[in-house]
Formats: sequence, structure tokens, C-alpha cells
Amino acid sequence: MTTREVLKKIREENELTQEQFAERVLVTRQAVSRWETGETEPNNETLKILSREFNVSINTLLGSPRQLFCQCCGMPLNEDENISREPDRSFNEDYCKWCYTDGKFTYVTKDDLLDFLMDHMPNPENMEDDDRRKQYDGWLSQLAYWKKD
Repeated sequence: MTTREVLKKIREENELTQEQFAERVLVTRQAVSRWETGETEPNNETLKILSREFNVSINTLLGSPRQLFCQCCGMPLNEDENISREPDRSFNEDYCKWCYTDGKFTYVTKDDLLDFLMDHMPNPENMEDDDRRKQYDGWLSQLAYWKKD
């Protein structure tokens, strides 16, 4: 979906006129009309307001142009409900809700996450534990959160 399609869908799902939608995000009705025709797009500050007001990630508002992955565990973030939140309830599109919630990381060390993966991830190929751990470690080491080590 394009940004204009996403915005129109949100407005219609919330049963709002362009005027009512505009009031909720502090813009003019004309701005909403221009967004829905694709003439313009909301600026960064307005995208943040839209995200908060309608509980949708900025990536989704922009038509999901980027494939998001949790930068801690590598999980694809295809659904807004799996994206983490900051204490002010805004989205943090870098992490999943299981690795980062309300400003706090679940896994302090990579070993903590590796232990969790070893206990909970399936092993259909019956790999040896040492080999599985090395494989997970290799994948995790490519993610931003673990590159800081």
C-alpha cells in the first residue's frame, strides 16, 4: 500500500471525515486531501502524531517501505503489534516487544538470549548444541544491538 492509501484507510476505518481526521492530527482538511490524492505526504512530525494518535508504526504509515527486523533477536517485524514501545507508548521500530519493552531490554547479554534460543527454538535437523549455539551467535552478531560489544 502507498502512504496515501494507508492514510485514507485509517481515516475510513475510524469513520472520520477529512475535517475530523485533520483536527486529530493538527493539520488542515486540505492537507489531508492532498495526502489522500498523493500530491504530498505528511512531514516527520506529523507522522509521529499520526503514529501516536492511530496506534500505527511510521513504517506502516509510509506503506512499509522497509523490511524491519529486531536488532536484538533478528525477528521480522511484519506486524505493528510485535514492534516494541517506548515508555511514552511510541513505537521503537528497531526492536520487537519481547526484546525491548517500556525502555528496557530483556536480554542484557548475548549469552542470555543464546540460552533462551537454545531452550525454545526447534532443532529439526538435530544439530549438536555447540553447533546450534555457534550458528545463533553468528546470526546475532550481525545485528546492531550486539555489534556494540
